[in-house]
Amino acid sequence: MGTMMRIGLTGGIAAGKSTVAARLRELGALHIDYDALARQIVEPGGVALPQIVAEFGSDALNADGTMNRQWIADHIFGKDARTGARERLDAIEHPLIYAEAARLERKHPETIVIVHDIPLLAEVIDTIPFTFDHIVTVDAPVCIRLDRMIEERGMSLEQAEARIRHQSSEEERRAIADIVIDSTRPIPEMLAQVDEIYVGWLTQNERHQRKCEANAQYRSIAH
Repeated sequence: MGTMMRIGLTGGIAAGKSTVAARLRELGALHIDYDALARQIVEPGGVALPQIVAEFGSDALNADGTMNRQWIADHIFGKDARTGARERLDAIEHPLIYAEAARLERKHPETIVIVHDIPLLAEVIDTIPFTFDHIVTVDAPVCIRLDRMIEERGMSLEQAEARIRHQSSEEERRAIADIVIDSTRPIPEMLAQVDEIYVGWLTQNERHQRKCEANAQYRSIAH
């Protein structure tokens, strides 16, 4: 059994990161989806929801007690956003998300490659309580991402531009990554690159494991 490798996966909204994540799952990686964790903690009964209401008021809730996502989006990312609103929301959600991610890692000790899928990794790289063996960013030009958000997600141009504006830039994501995947290439080519990268991780892990075993054997003989 090899040692665990922790991979950070990031990318701008609508850049193609979900396609890469799905392939990594197919190849055998444990996929920890931070967007899914963020949704989980704000479900009715979730640990974050009462704190969000206390911080932002009852308008943050729908009549049925669920979080009013449109109101939150408008007041965090939109023209009605107040200074510091996103930071206040992050201060509530991020520690809870990190704790759940750590729990999922502990739950799967048999997994060799664990992928932390974090859209905002560049923003939190200095504060997140994890270190990564590799960081992958999936990128595409802003014009393509805007088209995808409007056509595939039903956003207005204003909404799409606001989401991109509130994320790190391509340059910032590339600055923290050691692997870049260009999602504008044909899907088969992009997935072939993902396959090659994954095989490389497994090979690296096997070499590391053999080295550790050799060192352990040497120490036992020396003593």
